[in-house]
Amino acid sequence: MPKGTIGVTTNNIFPVIKKFLYSDHEIFLRELVSNAVDATQKLKTLSGAGEFKGSTEGLRVNITVDKEAGTLTVSDSGIGMTAEEIEKYINQIAFSGAEEFLEKYKDNANAIIGHFGLGFYSAFMVAKKVEIRTLSWQEGAKAVHWSCDGSPEFEMDDCDKAERGTDIILTLDDDEKEFLENARIEGLLKKYCRFLPVPIIFGKEQEWKDGKYQDTDKDKVINDVEPLWSRMPADLKDEDYLKFYHAIEPMQDDPLFWIHLNVDYPFTLTGILYFPKIKNNLDIRKDRIQLYCNQVYVTDSVEGVVPDWLMLLQGVIDSPDIPLNVSRSYLQSDRAVKKISTYITKKVAARLEEIAKNQPDEFEKKWNDIKIFIEYGMLSDEKFCESGLKFALLENTDGKYFKLDDYRKLIEAEQTDKDGNLICLYATDKEAQYAYIKAATDKGYDVLMMNGELDTPFVGMLEQKQEKIRFVRVDSDVLDNIIRKKDENKPQFSLEQQEIAQTLFKSQIPPVEKAEFMITFAAMSPDDKPVVITQAEYMRRMKDMARFQPGMSFYGEMPDMYSLVLNTKHPLIQKVVEEAEKALDAEIKPVNEEINATQNVVNAIRDLDKDNKGVPEDKKKDLEDNEKHLDELRKKKENMVVAYAAGESRVHQLIDIALLSNGMLKGEGLDRFLKRSIGLLK
Repeated sequence: MPKGTIGVTTNNIFPVIKKFLYSDHEIFLRELVSNAVDATQKLKTLSGAGEFKGSTEGLRVNITVDKEAGTLTVSDSGIGMTAEEIEKYINQIAFSGAEEFLEKYKDNANAIIGHFGLGFYSAFMVAKKVEIRTLSWQEGAKAVHWSCDGSPEFEMDDCDKAERGTDIILTLDDDEKEFLENARIEGLLKKYCRFLPVPIIFGKEQEWKDGKYQDTDKDKVINDVEPLWSRMPADLKDEDYLKFYHAIEPMQDDPLFWIHLNVDYPFTLTGILYFPKIKNNLDIRKDRIQLYCNQVYVTDSVEGVVPDWLMLLQGVIDSPDIPLNVSRSYLQSDRAVKKISTYITKKVAARLEEIAKNQPDEFEKKWNDIKIFIEYGMLSDEKFCESGLKFALLENTDGKYFKLDDYRKLIEAEQTDKDGNLICLYATDKEAQYAYIKAATDKGYDVLMMNGELDTPFVGMLEQKQEKIRFVRVDSDVLDNIIRKKDENKPQFSLEQQEIAQTLFKSQIPPVEKAEFMITFAAMSPDDKPVVITQAEYMRRMKDMARFQPGMSFYGEMPDMYSLVLNTKHPLIQKVVEEAEKALDAEIKPVNEEINATQNVVNAIRDLDKDNKGVPEDKKKDLEDNEKHLDELRKKKENMVVAYAAGESRVHQLIDIALLSNGMLKGEGLDRFLKRSIGLLK
């Protein structure tokens, strides 16, 4: 019996294979079945060229398990091999050296196989002995038996195989007996070989008989040899796409729509990508899109091939331009892969634009399901953003949808401020912000709904992309300040009245967790509310953005800043402030006179500083004493107003009504408000 040594430059090849391919050892089955399919396809090619004269009907690949013998066999009826071909393709493995091999490929099992042509040798990850029984298609060829026990030595001799093709017989290691279990093998075949172009046979179909499942005479075909993406879109119906979707994504709702990829230049790419019904949260899974190479499953880690924001899609991509054994670094650096990624982005954008244009009603119905996907794409991809600006929709509080350009035209007459800025009002909670929305619509303004997960960064992006446009939440200020049509309308209160009003109201605001308030004034309509609570757009947006950008977390830790806006034209506010001023006049007047006199002294001393070198040394003590006295007088005046405010139930009531309308009055404060309200009814 002829014997020999496998042509490698190191005796350590098999330990290397076992150690460094072990983490991905199930891949051996894909490699062996793929080789068998290649051999079958090559026979079809030879037949088409007229070189092979025999029949190509019924070509298939069989996988069989023999538990008693401890073997797993992959058989095909493809082109087979001669002894010379075994010598060339099996016995010669070129390595530059074990150290370089280990260092370069230690982190990537797939790269080891792909780089060194180790598809067949991956069998040694799980087998203590591998045999080949093969008969070439060539006329007069002799059947050959080759065997190797995992050392560089092999044995090769003639055998009695009568049928063309190749059997690869693995005698499994004692710790790899899992691959003798039918369920394990069937699971791997369905994972890796589900769409191979040659029938893959494993066992028999079963039927329920005599109280148990029993084998029938019908072979069990594991795969679909003509998957949907390999067919022409014109030949397919919606039912076909839906059936295929549920085959790859069982237990899922119907997809919203899909894209059939089919390109042959400058690269070859086919596939089907589905838009799933996305929940209202950003759930990006990395395994929703499967990558194939000539119908051979490669991976479901498609980063690089598919842009990150498209990970929300589901489906399959098949490209022979991506090698069967890919590494992440390859996907990130290869030019062809980058072109494929760009093409997919263009196709997605074109499909969305097509639906928005030709089926606007359907697009509107599906908008809330795909909104988060489109916003994510526009925020992540500059090219997609350019397209998205043409079809992205805005929804208003009446449930009507508008494209961006159409919405600009709708509101530009009423919602353009004195500086030519277009102000887009929006709400995030239709119920909680009802009063603000109504006030805006009563003035003839339109209000958008922006309650999505990504709406805060999305409106920021729109402000950057489009000139002279601002998005402002409807409760961020009084409307006359948000959309300022003329120069500022000064409050009608004197400085003294403003000072009293600030202390009067600020001192009586009940504690609100993680919130701070400042008192401001606005000369609104007498018919508007007497007190309104607003939160500045900038700070609130920064706090929202802190959820998305870790570097802005300090904004999230800051307390919420609110303005308690007093309507100086409202009769009730005017009455409360005027009565306070009158009631406190006798008490405050002498304090004010002393404040003014002391302030004059402070000013006179400061005026001695003629050259910015500071006041004279002999005057510094006088300045310090008078400034301290000034602070004491102001505190005294403030305490007078606070004492008065404590007994002014209308102030408490006005503040609590404003807090209540914003959902900010809770616990003890709410209880006091209810009791006070009942008391006012008596």
